[in-house]
Amino acid sequence: MIRINLLPDEYRKKSRTPLKLMLTVTGLVAANGLALAWLAFLHFGVMAEIESERNVLQTESDGLAAQIKYHKSLEQEKKIYSMREQALADVTSNRISWTRKVDELMDIVNKGVQGDRHMVWFDDLIVQQTSDPRTKSYGSLRAGGHSGSDNFAQVANFLEDVERSTFLSDFMPPAPPEGSQQQTDKELQPAVVWGFPLQLNLKSPEERSGKPKPADPKAKSTAKSTAETKVAEKEQQK
Repeated sequence: MIRINLLPDEYRKKSRTPLKLMLTVTGLVAANGLALAWLAFLHFGVMAEIESERNVLQTESDGLAAQIKYHKSLEQEKKIYSMREQALADVTSNRISWTRKVDELMDIVNKGVQGDRHMVWFDDLIVQQTSDPRTKSYGSLRAGGHSGSDNFAQVANFLEDVERSTFLSDFMPPAPPEGSQQQTDKELQPAVVWGFPLQLNLKSPEERSGKPKPADPKAKSTAKSTAETKVAEKEQQK
């Protein structure tokens, strides 16, 4: 049945929200607020911590970047100096002290005069040092020599002394003795001299330093093909 309250407003009973419902809603709101506040604290706290760590790492990275750049520059300088050192080592290993070589040659000449084995002098002395592995030419020493005796055997004695001396350590052995007799004024001493050429070819840098010569790839391939041919011939004979 429908009831109608005809009382004026001031005499009507006011409806109130139940206390339990109000407490429940208030508790839920408070719990949600606390949860949101905690989440916000965690979010912004973690973000702040991450940002702080990122700033620290960025600072360390900036400091290391300068050190890395300096390290790379040192490595580049080390590479350049290593190349220079290798170039100097190559030059030193290939260099010949011609002053020492001339002194050794003069010692041979002087000792020969003292021992009456030969009396030799030179018109000129030309040295040339090259490096051409393709032609296997590394330089030479050339001189126009004279033997002050009518005995040609003294030329052979001189070349023999050259072969036995330390002077020849950087050169290939000389060619067999050859020359021509030259008539001079009989009033001079000696009246007859022999003219002979002196030509000595330089050894390779490896031979001069005592290192083994690098293997020739063509010789290897030739030896390999020869060995394979011999094996094939033996197989055919079987």
